[in-house]
Amino acid sequence: MKKALLSCFILIVMVCLSNGSEAEISDPGIREPAVSGQFYPADSSKLTSALNYYLEDAVKPSGERPVAIISPHAGYIYSGQIAADAFRQAADHKYDLVVLLGTNHTTPGFAGVSIYPKGGYRTPLGVAKTDEDIAGRLIALDKDFTFKESVHTREHSVEVQVPFVQMLFPDAKIVTAVVGVPDLDMCSRFGKALANILKGRRALIVASSDLSHYPDYDDAVKADRNTLEAILSLDPMTLHTAIRKQEKRRIRKLSTSACGEAPILAAMTAAKELGANCGKIVSYANSGDVSVGDRSRVVGYGAVSFTVNADCKDEKSTGKLSPESKSAGLDHFHKKTLLSFARKTIRQFLMSDTVPLTRGFDPALQNNQGAFVTLKKKGQLRGCIGHLAEDLPLCHVVGTMALQAAFNDRRFTPLTLKEFPEIEIEISVLTPSRRVSRAEDILVGRDGVILRKGGRSAVFLPQVAPEQGWNREQMLAHLSRKAGLSSDGWKADDAQFFTFQAIVFSE
Repeated sequence: MKKALLSCFILIVMVCLSNGSEAEISDPGIREPAVSGQFYPADSSKLTSALNYYLEDAVKPSGERPVAIISPHAGYIYSGQIAADAFRQAADHKYDLVVLLGTNHTTPGFAGVSIYPKGGYRTPLGVAKTDEDIAGRLIALDKDFTFKESVHTREHSVEVQVPFVQMLFPDAKIVTAVVGVPDLDMCSRFGKALANILKGRRALIVASSDLSHYPDYDDAVKADRNTLEAILSLDPMTLHTAIRKQEKRRIRKLSTSACGEAPILAAMTAAKELGANCGKIVSYANSGDVSVGDRSRVVGYGAVSFTVNADCKDEKSTGKLSPESKSAGLDHFHKKTLLSFARKTIRQFLMSDTVPLTRGFDPALQNNQGAFVTLKKKGQLRGCIGHLAEDLPLCHVVGTMALQAAFNDRRFTPLTLKEFPEIEIEISVLTPSRRVSRAEDILVGRDGVILRKGGRSAVFLPQVAPEQGWNREQMLAHLSRKAGLSSDGWKADDAQFFTFQAIVFSE
């Protein structure tokens, strides 16, 4: 009899453990940060600065109270502004509960919904406390709703949303759930269960998701437009079908259209059950829109809100989803705008380890042009780096080169916050370069010069020679040494010269 009871007890323990709950939730405590210092600043003052910068620049809210939002979860330096745009839509309303739905990046094979049951999530801003009652009630509703600690331990998609909640809704509790796979039935069950429990509560649902992964810039914009338009339908089947259809198109380098498809499906279901009838694209960008981004391999980010709105309009065209018309010519306003953006980019990076998004610029500043950014301290050079190719928007080049001049000019140590107030910024916007056959064709003071010889190259801006008091021969001798050649390397038969002009302006 004792053996039978013992066997029964062992069987019960094995069943409980296989369900992944009892042994893990006995004392879950506080979930410690896993990606602070990587995805967002580990220092509380820098994190606060980052949030303030992004929220200050965020898209103004439309006025309707969001039932749910979609917010991206990449590193703040890439997606923080779009996340702030999403949260800003809810910032003027009161919520006592925020439900954060993440996706599963770290636990292969997990196909359920893991809900963190107790304690809370710690960030550099403190602990966001879990609503243990709501979490427990959700876990009790369905065999697929459980708690597996390993699913949460290293998962960043929930964690990066928590500081926004702490900043905007400091008194709100949270419920965090990782939705494992985009199974329509499971996501529907979870969304409906969530809505049923949240009825009567001042709750905000946040679906954490990035969009396209790793296509080039233009392909990402097209793919993300399709995904976002499907999201606006508020119909999970429409989104699920649109993503599968897009995958079959075999877009070059596209690995997924929405890594958080599962939390989006659940959030759409819950929002609709709670009365939401209107979806709005608040903003869109991808990692190629950031000064540190690479446009040949991007990740897309969209901010979306779901509201109850009797006058809901078609919002498919909202957000930066199509190229703007462009014009030529830089006036005083354009120059002032570029100088201000360069300074803001450096200051924000020094203060928060993040950078502003290159958006909202006049079309003239979105033309593809090369540029140099020069930093001077008390009249002396403190950094100068440029981009000659005409393959990126001018505003993007200025932001990128401002960072490079401040922190990656090998002739100088990285700029410090203490030095920053003493820095003067100069920008040189370049004309296209053209090859000239002889050194005699170079006019000092008018022409910038590129010297190429034997796989080596160097460049001087038009203003360098006059500032140094050099004539043409002296300038070319210094340029040769800058290229790693002898002083008379420019005289060799295989030396090539390219000239360009520049519009130069400074603070």
